[in-house]
Amino acid sequence: MHNVVISGTGLYTPANSISNEELVESFNAYVQQFNADNAAAIERGEIEALSESSVAFIEKASGIKSRFVMDKEGILDPTRMTPRLPERSNDEQSILCQMAVAAAGEALQRAGKTAADIDAVIVACSNLQRAYPAISIEVQAALGIQGFGFDMNVACSSATFGIHAACNAVQLGQARAVLVVNPEICTGHLNFRDRDSHFIFGDAATAVIVERADLATSPYQFDIVSCKLLTQFSNNIRNNFGFLNRAAEEGIGATDKLFVQEGRKVFREVCPMVAELIGQHLAENDLNVSDVKRFWLHQANLSMNHLIVKKLLGREAAVEEAPVILDTYANTSSAGSVIALHKYQDDLPKGALGVLSSFGAGYSIGSVILRKH
Repeated sequence: MHNVVISGTGLYTPANSISNEELVESFNAYVQQFNADNAAAIERGEIEALSESSVAFIEKASGIKSRFVMDKEGILDPTRMTPRLPERSNDEQSILCQMAVAAAGEALQRAGKTAADIDAVIVACSNLQRAYPAISIEVQAALGIQGFGFDMNVACSSATFGIHAACNAVQLGQARAVLVVNPEICTGHLNFRDRDSHFIFGDAATAVIVERADLATSPYQFDIVSCKLLTQFSNNIRNNFGFLNRAAEEGIGATDKLFVQEGRKVFREVCPMVAELIGQHLAENDLNVSDVKRFWLHQANLSMNHLIVKKLLGREAAVEEAPVILDTYANTSSAGSVIALHKYQDDLPKGALGVLSSFGAGYSIGSVILRKH
């Protein structure tokens, strides 16, 4: 059995950002037009009038102030309100591959590795743009990596589940190093006409190099102390889009073919589950919560993160203990916790303990205990 480290992380950030002010202006223009177009039906009580959104509502509900997106114009067009991402020919790189390759380049550079050092690619994300061939194999080819690749989806926990799979492969000698990439175009599955969720998601891609400790040369290493995963079925976060939609015409275009959630139930049920899992995980490794210098948590909702860390620490966390990228990136699904890790790791001293944790639809929860090498 080999000891395993994370030796490099990478991040791709789209060029365009949408502020809350811009998003609200677009949403409210849609609402005003809808209410005007349906005034008679609303008057008769046949249709319910839509309510406008506000910057204050968004920030209070989520802590989000802006989000990076792959396409800004299509999202902000009140007559469209979805990103415009034209189809590419089969001879062109897919957009997920392009994002993954960009993030992978930085991860490889920080790890001091080349494609020749990598034996496997895992693409782990919430939304895959096609059924096959696997995006991971396309990324593998684009980077010139020999070996194997596969895609996996555990929603917002995809990154931590991917790291767990990569760690197992390296521990068992099935690969010297594995590239785990998380390309997330979350705006593609978001209903921008839903007041309760139109602000939640942004786009980004992250990458992590998981490799044998005895082969690692990077100055950015973290020993993977342990991984722990948990899943428990719930319908409270769901997206029913899939290839069978064409076999059931009555559902085409329905709102459940995009992201839907029961937000209050998710908050109430997931927060204690995450805190309990992380606490158990640390205890199983003879570690105390007080030993942890940093929590890189899934960036879904600021109040959730505050509550989870408070349950663990028994007090409010300092900013540096649980860094936040949610305000500028919004919820980027599986990429969120890795963005936090990528941006807030270099200041930690040798031996410092951290926990990378994600949680989301499934329910799914992943916890990875890391120690600065």
